[in-house]
Amino acid sequence: MIKKLLATALIILSSQIAVFADETITTEEQIAQEQSIQSRINDIGSKLLNANKIDKRIIFVYDENAKDIFLQINPELTRRQVVVYKNEYKFTQNDDELAACLARGILIAAKSYEGLFNGYLSAFELKAAPKKFELASDKRAVDFMVNAGYHPVGLITLLQKSCPQKRFDKFSNKNLTSKRLAHIYEYIYTKYPYYLANNPYYENEHYQNFLLTSIENRKLLEEKIKTGSKEELDYQ
Repeated sequence: MIKKLLATALIILSSQIAVFADETITTEEQIAQEQSIQSRINDIGSKLLNANKIDKRIIFVYDENAKDIFLQINPELTRRQVVVYKNEYKFTQNDDELAACLARGILIAAKSYEGLFNGYLSAFELKAAPKKFELASDKRAVDFMVNAGYHPVGLITLLQKSCPQKRFDKFSNKNLTSKRLAHIYEYIYTKYPYYLANNPYYENEHYQNFLLTSIENRKLLEEKIKTGSKEELDYQ
């Protein structure tokens, strides 16, 4: 009886050791994966900084935790670091899309060096006109990407698959995603037409979905080009 109990105890103990060993391996693999992601983010981030001659110190951080948009203090402004959260990173399928993700954060972090009190008032400036700054930062992100050798349509595909569409934006501090995409497309169309004429994303399913869902907005752009109008379009 005692021998049976001892044998059972040994079996249970050995199984627990095996489970512990598996967990250790899993943890090590996870650490290696996070280090690989962090290294990729660092490389693309530094390339964007150097290509755009941004002479301010900005670091990049990969965070496995989900970002709570209601509680999170903007780390780009407060700590001068661009944080890529796991639930953002999972939508980036190539270097262009990751560069798009980082470019907007770089713009905000660089702005934290500007203005009175060594940039402390930058947060108030962003909050004063969040929609206007959002559209402006999207366009500047396109510039950053092009200067660093990334294809700007990567910003369109990233937003197309990662940002949901709200019903209204009149009572929100965010623009409709469709409106942001339309302004980005217009900016690329007018300033960087080469990238639409030589577009490796044309067969990309996410880009095709953007073309499908942006027909009305692109009609407005076509009419604007035909008439030579300079007015800002009221995209929906």
